[in-house]
Amino acid sequence: MSERKASISRDTLETKIKVSINLDGSGQSTFKTGVPFLEHMLDQVARHGMIDLDVVAEGDLHIDAHHTVEDVGITLGQAFSEAIGDKKGIRRYGHAYVPLDEALSRVVIDFSGRPGLEYHVSYPRARIGDFDVDLLHEFFQGFVNHAQATLHIDSLRGVNAHHIAETIFKAFGRAVRSALEHDVRMGDKLPSTKGSL
Repeated sequence: MSERKASISRDTLETKIKVSINLDGSGQSTFKTGVPFLEHMLDQVARHGMIDLDVVAEGDLHIDAHHTVEDVGITLGQAFSEAIGDKKGIRRYGHAYVPLDEALSRVVIDFSGRPGLEYHVSYPRARIGDFDVDLLHEFFQGFVNHAQATLHIDSLRGVNAHHIAETIFKAFGRAVRSALEHDVRMGDKLPSTKGSL
């Protein structure tokens, strides 16, 4: 299996983003985004997905964090797409349930080549610290659009907004890890009856 790494830069009038990933890493990560809660969530993805992840972002945070969070999602999706390559031999599908105290979330992903997001999450408050929870949807929408993946996110229960968000990102990391594992029975075949993904 070839090395699955990528480094992607995105430069707009609103943000400058650089994401480097190793899909077969050990969960190491470094972040410099100016958005501490986003960094905390991305660390969950790296650790639970066993992905080495480095993210540097400069955005118009004097306005708000919207562009930075969304563009990190976009750039991360682009990096995934490049690192995954031709998708031969991967499981393609992955899912995970993750609890944290009273909160429980389920994430299911398909690296199908078709972007789609089903995001069913209600938060008990609009902000976690100074972080707007609406931006989490924007992050995942940017990711699926550019990773070309179908992603279902369901918060099954929870009353603490931080716990809800953390279970989502942990489950996302676990689901991604499962989907991108090499399927020894698949060999180097493409996991699709269509012959392309």
